[in-house]
Amino acid sequence: MHPANSVRARILLLSLCLVPRWAHCAETAQQVAQRVDKYYNRLHSLRTSFTESFHGLGMERQESGTLLLRKPGKMRWSYDRPTGKVFILDGKYAWFYSPGDAQAERVAASQMDDLRSPLRFLLGHTQLQKELDDLAVTSTPEGLELSGIPKGMRNRVAKIVLGVNDDGVIHSMSITETDGSETAFTFKDSEPNVPAPEEEFVFHAPPGVPIVDAPPPV
Repeated sequence: MHPANSVRARILLLSLCLVPRWAHCAETAQQVAQRVDKYYNRLHSLRTSFTESFHGLGMERQESGTLLLRKPGKMRWSYDRPTGKVFILDGKYAWFYSPGDAQAERVAASQMDDLRSPLRFLLGHTQLQKELDDLAVTSTPEGLELSGIPKGMRNRVAKIVLGVNDDGVIHSMSITETDGSETAFTFKDSEPNVPAPEEEFVFHAPPGVPIVDAPPPV
């Protein structure tokens, strides 16, 4: 290559890499997935605030609270809106309860198809390329979005989209179901490797509230 052309090529490459991150040097879906894997595989626990919204079937709902993750295979969603709502995955069972419900529900983790369950892939040895089919990446003004379909959920989930920052941290997740409804989560104030004692993942039903086994998904 002529020296002048080489200099021009280097300047062009540098200029491309200095524009906003959503327009900069393209990454493949596999590269972004590996960045996420690298971040989460070094964690043993994580606490983050979340906001959850649902749109579809003629309904709209917004809730919020704190999510605590601990390896291997445990999570606790503690809601402050509505106060008292809880979803716990203890590694063997998932437990559900909302204030005012006549009963709490339990379901085997292996049978769970709750829309919060895709985050389970962060609770083991993360390898997104094996957890999501049809993996793709898109650049947006807010950053990179990694999309796919969680394995085993194709009959219910049309697409899951993960918003990923430059460090590989997931800051948002949206799940579009096959009926067109959408559940979206945003995460902020994440704290890696926080204390996550075992008792946080033990479900205690309120006094007088029975626990029933939920039917497996169909």
